[in-house]
Amino acid sequence: MTSFKLYKAGDEDLKKLLVEAIETCQQEKKQVEELLKENGVGLPPAAPEPPDACLEDIPVGARIPDPAIAATLSADIAAGLVTCSQVIGKSIREDVAMMYGQFHNQKAALGAKVLRLNKEKGWLVSPPLHLKKHGDC
Repeated sequence: MTSFKLYKAGDEDLKKLLVEAIETCQQEKKQVEELLKENGVGLPPAAPEPPDACLEDIPVGARIPDPAIAATLSADIAAGLVTCSQVIGKSIREDVAMMYGQFHNQKAALGAKVLRLNKEKGWLVSPPLHLKKHGDC
């Protein structure tokens, strides 16, 4: 996850969660890079970071709304959970499985915080309840 979403967010609580997500991802990246280097795997060059942007400099119609940023963060966390689970399940090394188990737990905790924020801010719209009437198939 890059920091571009952080600069486009207006809500302070969302910004805090984005900072936490970015820091967590950077920490995970560092751990994986160290593991790869220890095992003689060369790393490709990193892409440059996008330039900083001020929220006020972005025209209102071009801004990504905070609920959309939060939804994207939730989807990214969910994808990360799946990836961690796959690595754990396919790993033949206990140290790698344990490391990704740690990543999985961190992502699950962050996902719970994002869910709570979405509910508190009213950004999570629950689908309408579908009640079966007696006699319906």
